[in-house]
Amino acid sequence: MTCIVYSHPDCAGHVTPPGHPERVERLAAVERGLAGLGVERRDCPLGDEADVLRCHPAGYLARVKGAVPKEGWAQLDGDTYLAPGSFDAAMRAVGGICAAVDAVVSGVAQTAFVAGRPPGHHAERETAMGFCLFGTVAIGAKRALEHHGLTRVAIVDFDVHHGNGTQDLLWDEGRCLFVSSHQMPLYPGTGRPEERGAHGQILNLPLRSGSGGRAMREVYEGVVFPALADWKPELLLISAGFDAHADDPLAGLEWQAEDYRWLTDRLCDFAGGRVVSTLEGGYDLDALAASVAAHVGAMQETGG
Repeated sequence: MTCIVYSHPDCAGHVTPPGHPERVERLAAVERGLAGLGVERRDCPLGDEADVLRCHPAGYLARVKGAVPKEGWAQLDGDTYLAPGSFDAAMRAVGGICAAVDAVVSGVAQTAFVAGRPPGHHAERETAMGFCLFGTVAIGAKRALEHHGLTRVAIVDFDVHHGNGTQDLLWDEGRCLFVSSHQMPLYPGTGRPEERGAHGQILNLPLRSGSGGRAMREVYEGVVFPALADWKPELLLISAGFDAHADDPLAGLEWQAEDYRWLTDRLCDFAGGRVVSTLEGGYDLDALAASVAAHVGAMQETGG
């Protein structure tokens, strides 16, 4: 079985203001990273609002939909914008993660990567923030738990920023282990080790600026991999943010592309290799392309 990559042209309809780091050009960088990998390509279907409602209330969904402008931009917070195509783009990302979960859980694919945008891991239950509208990876976890009836799912978020939205959406979800490694101090200011979730199922691992790939590997070897082994997930989801790369302009963890390959290869040892990944951050275009190539290449080797 190959690795399936889900994408859709609608994701380019989420147009951000000039100078915004989360820009349409990121998709072209992702495509450069995917070139030559031999993955199977599929379109992201348009997401079902019922899947969004597993994580966000109806009033919030209606507010986001109602705020979409006919032209220009609507600003939801200091750095989160809506363009005329933003809602459809976000729903393609939701549809992509749900289709990817369906494919991997049903055995159609071993691994899958969703190359969608906007990202999702900062979106809290009723708050759009940090470039994010809907909690894509949390929605995928709920799809696995409630639609497919899985009982033990895990999410690993290696974006340089803490996945505060995923944590908020899954705080009370005892069937999902959420692990986040992230630079601290850094936006959004959450992700302290004592933030453990209602069932002790949240594991936050702050890393200091400049600590590099070696510190990451030590934390994953010493803490994350044993936690995943104890959890025994039936499915592993990844919030794949590539902004911990040394060339990224928004942070300073100093990882390299080979760190993403190593980490992805090791994560694919869990859940019987059933892994679904979704794009989060990564704002230097060359670093993003190289990191995506390393990440999806490792998943392709698992699924091939």
